[in-house]
Amino acid sequence: QVQLVESGGGLVQAGGSLRLSCAASGTIFSMNPMGWYRQPSGKQRELVATITSGRTNYADSVKGRFTISRDNAKNTVYLQMNSLKPEDTAVYYCNYQRIGNNYWGQGTQVTVSS
Repeated sequence: QVQLVESGGGLVQAGGSLRLSCAASGTIFSMNPMGWYRQPSGKQRELVATITSGRTNYADSVKGRFTISRDNAKNTVYLQMNSLKPEDTAVYYCNYQRIGNNYWGQGTQVTVSS
């Protein structure tokens, strides 16, 4: 059983920064992907960033502004979000993938005001 708990969301002005954290518990393997997805209101969930064995992948819309990192000793993944824009407003979900299973956190709201 894997559980993911996100924290760090909130309200911020455009141009500001937030740092999201996701603490994972259960059987976690460092070689398996972890990442962040987001779902704006009324839209589909979309990839933000993933990290696998140190390799990172970003959506084009966040490249250069967001940084994903992972502390394997703490089973925690982070998302540093800088230069936030109103279009970054969404519920952000943590994700962990293991063969045959896809785990999600409960989500944390990020709202960027203009």
